[in-house]
Amino acid sequence: MSGLEIRPVVGIGDVTAGDDLVGLIAGAASWLADGDVLVVTSKIVSKAEGNLVEVPADGPERDAARAATLVAETARVVARRGPTTIVQTHHGFVMAAAGIDASNVDKTHLVLLPADPDASARRLRAGFQARGLDVAVIISDTMGRTWRNGLTDVALGAAGIAPFRDHRGETDPYGNELQITQMAVIDELSAAGELVKGKVDNVPVAVVRGYLSSVSARDDGPGAAVLLRDAESDMFSLGTAEARAAGLRDAAQLADGLQLDLPGLPVDPEAVRRALETVADHLSRFTTITPDEVLASNGATAALHLQTRDTTPGGLMRLGADAHRLRAALAAESVASIALPHDDGIRLDLSGVPA
Repeated sequence: MSGLEIRPVVGIGDVTAGDDLVGLIAGAASWLADGDVLVVTSKIVSKAEGNLVEVPADGPERDAARAATLVAETARVVARRGPTTIVQTHHGFVMAAAGIDASNVDKTHLVLLPADPDASARRLRAGFQARGLDVAVIISDTMGRTWRNGLTDVALGAAGIAPFRDHRGETDPYGNELQITQMAVIDELSAAGELVKGKVDNVPVAVVRGYLSSVSARDDGPGAAVLLRDAESDMFSLGTAEARAAGLRDAAQLADGLQLDLPGLPVDPEAVRRALETVADHLSRFTTITPDEVLASNGATAALHLQTRDTTPGGLMRLGADAHRLRAALAAESVASIALPHDDGIRLDLSGVPA
């Protein structure tokens, strides 16, 4: 590869439902050549395909209609903070507001994502092939990134181009065999195309020349769907609300002393201290906790002794609740515990858990 050229396609104009997108692009870019990669903004694909929702132009009715549209486009809510809602769409994309867009469209409509971006890319590619042009097509949209500020364009759909550049098994200049390096080239090309498209310049298509010498021998390929990480390999698949709910369910299901043998691994004193700090302001004023360093026979490597000065039935119930609060806090610190009866209270036998 000697280098890349990225060119904007200007003069496409406004796109409406039913428009021949291939004809509009080809008419504005008579210089297209075999092997070009077209990076097409998803919005004009959705508009041409009529994937829009009619809403009131303003007022609370518009807000309500937009909220209802977000619910309809959402498979699950990942996180909410202030006015921002991050969701997983029915396609599997995780993005703000399900990709619903109110820009570059009249005020009485919202633009949704294409219903099947890979299928849309294949149709566009087939349209260019019918005109005698062998090009690849990427359908892109703008997304935020976890842990990083700023936005970039990524691929929602693709045809005629491999989504990855797989370097696994290759050797770097120092003789190291690459093990996991798979570059998401269709995302990289989407971001490159955005540099000449912009957001306010009414340039919805970019052409990348020089990445592919020819695509005539290529099939449509697997599309962009293969970039979506499946739940089993996604270390961050739970949203904030889901993770909190899962933690509460785990806390409610802690096994008692008759159902559990402890692993017998050393307990980190700092983990115990953090757990005690977590519950310090939430315990009954009658409850006291003292350490018991006796090594228990059930695998415990440390113990805590909970006592109450209130031995009424109500006081004993509060002691049991305090013990469970502490067990939940310990579990959050990867410290297993079992609750055992003690002469004047409850003993929690503690053990570390395997990493």
